[in-house]
Amino acid sequence: MFNLRANLRYLAGMRSYLVMSVMLFFAGVIVGGTNESLHGFLDNQLAALAELGNLAESTGRPGLAIFLIIFFNNSIKSALVIYMGALLGVIPVFFLIVNGMIFGYLYTSIVERGENAALIFLKGVLPHGILEIPAVLLACAFGLKFGALVLKLLGAVFKRRPGLADEFETFVVRSVPALLLIVAALLAAAFIESTLSVWLLSL
Repeated sequence: MFNLRANLRYLAGMRSYLVMSVMLFFAGVIVGGTNESLHGFLDNQLAALAELGNLAESTGRPGLAIFLIIFFNNSIKSALVIYMGALLGVIPVFFLIVNGMIFGYLYTSIVERGENAALIFLKGVLPHGILEIPAVLLACAFGLKFGALVLKLLGAVFKRRPGLADEFETFVVRSVPALLLIVAALLAAAFIESTLSVWLLSL
């Protein structure tokens, strides 16, 4: 399970799913940044995130609360995205597109307000995003892979596919260290977002 070479080989074999994750995310960025009819839906998504921020501020230690909320929110969602990918990959596709849309909408809103979007990105997104975004994309890639395996299983009803059980077993075994890596990256990203990113944005 924790054989480094075997895990790296498995990741290398998932290039197509990683590429698909990146494409879906950036498709969401474009749609969210250009489609005004979705602004109501995206405002609701941002309002839910703002509620989490208000919850953190209401505690005695908002910095720690923000860190814990960000970490557990992202980690739980990443785990769900991987294993609920079994629902034919629908959950990771939805997750990628919606999060991309939120990102694109926020960027467009910043530009429309006349603020320096590039500077805000460098201060508020890049420090933690360099870890968080790849971690989320990797989780979604595993979710898409799981969905593809389930589609193969459904196809096996009509056409026998030898070795399919081994594919499922390998996926489960390799998904565990991948999830641990994702959680570790999200832990570091949450710490950076709740400390360094907040400090940089306050300057």
